[in-house]
Amino acid sequence: MDDQLRIAAFDWLSNLVKLHGDVLSRPLLEKGFYYGGHRITLLGPQGIWKPQSMKYPISIVTTIGGPYEDSHTEDGFLKYRYRGSDPYHPANVGLREIMRQKKPLIYFFSIVKGRYLATWPVYIIADDISKLSFTVALDNQLILNHNEPLAQEEEDYYRRRYLTANIQIRLHQRSFRERVIAAYQNQCALCKLKHIELLDAAHIVPDKEEKGDPIITNGIALCKIHHAAFDQNIIGINSDYHIKVRRDILEEIDGPMLKYGIQSLENQPIYLPDQKKDWPDKYRLEERFGLFLKAV
Repeated sequence: MDDQLRIAAFDWLSNLVKLHGDVLSRPLLEKGFYYGGHRITLLGPQGIWKPQSMKYPISIVTTIGGPYEDSHTEDGFLKYRYRGSDPYHPANVGLREIMRQKKPLIYFFSIVKGRYLATWPVYIIADDISKLSFTVALDNQLILNHNEPLAQEEEDYYRRRYLTANIQIRLHQRSFRERVIAAYQNQCALCKLKHIELLDAAHIVPDKEEKGDPIITNGIALCKIHHAAFDQNIIGINSDYHIKVRRDILEEIDGPMLKYGIQSLENQPIYLPDQKKDWPDKYRLEERFGLFLKAV
């Protein structure tokens, strides 16, 4: 039954990600789903979570600024701290049994308060009692054959090492997006659209450039249409936080989307974050606006 519930949880999570993306809200994960009369929740009050109807844990959580300092091994795998300092706490014993039986888990990374990057399947591949930590590897293969060797073949090792290292890239990207959108009260800075699934964190200076730091002041929350228009220099934002529309676009005659969605923004102020420390950096805006002017 544990394996059936585990697979059902992965399938439910997969459908959830298709609807909402791979950063999910805590209430959604705590609510969970029903399977065969059992309620399966994917997140609970503790970092190592076992739903009541399951025999072993289903998920582990890393919370930024939380009580446990999770880190990485020298070869890029994840180090996950025990719950507390007792190696034989039931939660730690549960993960140890997950490792012994080679069962897959879900790993949630808290990016901003109440929102988590979901990654699965992950496997516990080592246990270090002296350092009160487990070693965790991400895989793209679901293993439920308990007699199958885990992470012993060279091919498995390098595949898992590569996939686990890529978590950091995803964390970097999702963290920037979530922090910027949260700073703008979950709305587009140009049109106030509030559907978070249609919002992006637009870089003012691209992240590939020297000043393209993944910080809130180098980002603006934009809906996907205005993000594309900003990237293509159809619209620009000057250092006084006002919107400019490219001259040829202002003169163009088209349908209501162009008229009301783009042209009507000319000279309008953007909606700024409540916290002034999160407002777009004026120097970066000025640099970016210079590119817009060259496109006019």
